[in-house]
Amino acid sequence: MAQERIGTKRLVVGAHYGTIDFIVQRITAVIMIIYTLVFLVGVLLTPELNYEGWRNLFAFKAFGALPIGQLLTTLFFISLAWHAWIGVRDIWMDYVKPTGLRLGLQTLTLLWLAGCIIYFAQIIWSL
Repeated sequence: MAQERIGTKRLVVGAHYGTIDFIVQRITAVIMIIYTLVFLVGVLLTPELNYEGWRNLFAFKAFGALPIGQLLTTLFFISLAWHAWIGVRDIWMDYVKPTGLRLGLQTLTLLWLAGCIIYFAQIIWSL
């Protein structure tokens, strides 16, 4: 007897479940690799790594006012948080069987990642 989709319930097993997460993890990994390589080149080309050198590395602008350094760093950090969320969520789903505990750990993970993003935004956009 085949399972049916009844009302708003959906079948959460079968082909393609998790495909989007797989693709997102690969895309975020590529974004992080590219950013890391560009960042390393920037560090190598920075004459002095004092406060001003670091500030200029992250706050460089293009076309007069477009904050490229801050935008690329924000893209990197959001990719990092999304990548981490998928990985840690999967760990909680695979290894923590009590539903309440798993939900609590997932909630704490989301709150921690959201806090990290807020803290990051305060730092990088205050340059």
